[in-house]
Formats: sequence, structure tokens, C-alpha cells
Amino acid sequence: MGDISVAVDGLDVGYGKRRVLADVDLTLAAGEVTVLVGPNGCGKSTLLRTVAGLLPALSGSITVDGAALGSLSRRALSQRVAFLPQSSQVPAGVTVRELVRHGRYAHRGAFARHTAEDADAIAWALSVTDAEPLAGKRLDELSGGERQRVWLATVLAQRAKILLLDEPTTYLDLRHQFEVLDVVRTLARDHDIACGVVLHDLMHAAAYGDKVVVVADGRVLRSGPPEDVLTSGAVHHAFGLDVDVLRDPETGHLTCFPRRRPARR
Repeated sequence: MGDISVAVDGLDVGYGKRRVLADVDLTLAAGEVTVLVGPNGCGKSTLLRTVAGLLPALSGSITVDGAALGSLSRRALSQRVAFLPQSSQVPAGVTVRELVRHGRYAHRGAFARHTAEDADAIAWALSVTDAEPLAGKRLDELSGGERQRVWLATVLAQRAKILLLDEPTTYLDLRHQFEVLDVVRTLARDHDIACGVVLHDLMHAAAYGDKVVVVADGRVLRSGPPEDVLTSGAVHHAFGLDVDVLRDPETGHLTCFPRRRPARR
């Protein structure tokens, strides 16, 4: 495991006085993908947004690179943490390169001139997401998978070492889902980025997560390597679904197969 980039201790999250999750302990480590799974409405996205500094914690603590989250200015936090929400509004007429340039605002402000460092960061973000061929196109000309890679490039241009992604594969077909998750895997392994990702698909979680966190019933049920966490019992507890968890002999990844109920006579 790499160095701890984010440490969450005894965290309660929610909205106003309404608590959604209680007493959460969580770490995100450099070079690792941590996947959050759980049923709809269990608080995965709320937890991720709280760690990103977009929602106030009800209690507990969050540290980012050893500094208390609340002690960091908005710009300082943006230089450390990049957050991609479930959906983003597409600006009319904006090209891919123009959008990715927005990712540099955390470092230079809205009106400062672009520097060589900015150009390098933009080129790197386009390259690592395989979005270079799209740079001159408008966002509204792209497919869903291409657009998602471009949004990912935009947050990567921040050059943050912590990346938080809220359901990045939503609305994508299967091929584009794998493309986006392959990029996330590359960012962690090759660029030492700590990635926290909310996913719905348990097979994706098993294949791409170094660590899986199961959230349900207002708390974290389990946290650890996929083979320790994604058990038949844990899946039944969280989702109310009876499954058999098997290991693919070729890839070594876990696969969850729902148990078929006997046909009614």
C-alpha cells in the first residue's frame, strides 16, 4: 500500500441534521483504487462529496495529505483533490481543449495567463485519457464515452494526487465503461494517484478495486481487498441478493452470479 493520502476517522455525514452515514473510518492510499459500493441511497455519493469538501461533515475528521480538510483554502484543496460528479453540464460550443484548460484554474486563477506548466498539464491530461485526437472537437459532437474521458481529463489537469469519481460509468455502454475504468487503473498504478470511486457494478468493483468498501444500513459494513469483502454474505446483507461468488480462472477476478430461484409450478 502507498502513503495514505486521505484519512477519515469517525465521520458522520448527511444534510443538515439528517445523518446518512455514521462513524465512518476510511483511507485512500496513493497508487490504489478504492471502490465504494452499496444500494441506491445508502450514502456513497454523500460520503464522497464530504471527503471532497463539498459538504460539511456532521462530526469526525478528514485529513488530506496530513492536513485537516477544514484548514485548507478552496484553492489549496483543489490542488490536492479532484472531484468528478455523476453528471456535468455540457457548455455550448466549448471545445475539448478549452474545457480541459479549465482544470488549471486551481493553480493560476481565472484571469492569469497560461504558462508552460499549464500547457504540460493539459497535454498530459489529454494523453493519459487518450483524448488528444478529440482536442479540437466540440463537446456536443462527442459520444458518451468520449465525453466522459474528456471530463476526466479536465479534472486531471488539476494535477491533483487524489481523484474522487462519483459513478463515472453511468449511462455508458459496456465498452466505454471498461475504457474509463482502465484509465482510472492506469492513473493509480502508473501515476501514484489515490483514486476513490463510487460504482454500482460489483464485478467492476472486484476487477478494478484494490480495496472495496461496502456501505449499507447507515454505516460501512466491510472494507478491504475484494476477495475478503465481496462474499455471498456481505452481498446479501447489503443488497438483499443471493449470489454465488466465484473466481474467474483466467483473470483471477471475482464474479457474482445471482442464484436462480426455482420456477413456480
